[in-house]
Amino acid sequence: MRDTLHVLGPGARRHRLARILNTAYAEGLLSDRTLAHRLDVLFAGELIDPAKLVGDLTRRASRRSLRESVWHTVAALRNRYEVGAGASSVQPGILLALDWTGACEELVIGRHPSCDVVMGDETVSRRHAQLIFRDGGWIVRDLDSTNGTRLNGQYVGRCRLRPGDQLGLGGQLLRVD
Repeated sequence: MRDTLHVLGPGARRHRLARILNTAYAEGLLSDRTLAHRLDVLFAGELIDPAKLVGDLTRRASRRSLRESVWHTVAALRNRYEVGAGASSVQPGILLALDWTGACEELVIGRHPSCDVVMGDETVSRRHAQLIFRDGGWIVRDLDSTNGTRLNGQYVGRCRLRPGDQLGLGGQLLRVD
């Protein structure tokens, strides 16, 4: 049970980002059009950069009371400690939002425009990895890439993915959701 304590359900990070956007809209930080555009970006594709969606919202002045500010500071320090101890990061670099319903059975990730998920990083091979949906879960398979595929820091040839896993393709890191 200790090993699965920090594993989130499929789509949890995507829904958390949607809650952040909705809160920003409710506080008047986003207009109707900006909210609609950001939600379209959030739910339209497989690759999501949270910093581009909500990064500017966290830099704005907060309207928190002193008590709330202290609580959030303590929570951030606790999270930093847990991340250092091996728990998953709260704010991933790039989110790989997969459909866990089985509507899509196969995806190819790489630099080539014909791939299902196209990445611009030069350390990612043209056809780097294949994701296959089997038995209610996703399996990653390296396609003999130059720089290899890593799952949670370990090089793999083929492995099952879980939400919260960190997938390394060349020098690019993705957080599975």
